[in-house]
Order: sequence, then structure tokens, then C-alpha cells
Amino acid sequence: MLGDVIEFRIDRRSGVSTYMQIVQQVTQAMRLGLLGPGDRLPTAREVVEATAVNPNTVLKAYRELERDGLVEARRGVGTFVTRSLASDRTSVEAPMRRDLADWMSRARSGGLTVEDVDALFAAVRDEYFPAGGLEHPS
Repeated sequence: MLGDVIEFRIDRRSGVSTYMQIVQQVTQAMRLGLLGPGDRLPTAREVVEATAVNPNTVLKAYRELERDGLVEARRGVGTFVTRSLASDRTSVEAPMRRDLADWMSRARSGGLTVEDVDALFAAVRDEYFPAGGLEHPS
């Protein structure tokens, strides 16, 4: 793991730009409480060595996170998380996360592939959160 904080996984076949994958993974780690205020993100050099992406791609992702007010670059020191996106409902100890982990275990034991799981998850999510919104089903 990079800096014992976050390990980026880049999927070059996903159709999602590399810089956006980095942005999404940082914000996801923040929502789950894995990254919080004061935590340092890996340097661009560390990310490049671990993922073989272009350094400008990493810097673009970090600038996007900074524009969103999630991180702060400190010249010569690093890039640091400035706020938390975590809540008790999204933490790694949250009951719903444990329920989902149990479901994932059953799905894996049942022979589902990651593509099957992604398809099922997206279909059910879209039923309950149409168009990615936060509305509740009626």
C-alpha cells in the first residue's frame, strides 16, 4: 500500500479516464473513513511507480481534488486531506457494509463473477436511485 494509506487500482479497460479513477478512489476512501483530515496522499512519484501512469495524470487528479476542496497541496511537503466525507453509515464498521460483505461472500461462493456482481449491483442500485439521484423509491 502506498504510504500505508491508499493503493490505487487502475483499470485501463473500464472506459473511465485514469485521472478520474484516482479522484474516485480518493473520494471513496474518504467516504469509508480510510482517509481523513491530515492524511497525506502518496506523492505523484509513488503513484507512478506503483501504477505506471503518467505523472501529469496523477497531478491532474490531485488538482481536481484540490478544486473540490478535499485536499490541499503543501509545497515541498505533500498533498493532504482537508476534510472528512465519512459518516457512521459509510464507515468500514457500518452494519450495512457488513451486510453487503456477507452478500458478496455468498455471491462469490455461488459462482458469480465480478462482472455478474457489478451488473446485479448496478441494476438494483438504479431501481432504488434512479439516474444516480438520492431519492428514495416510492
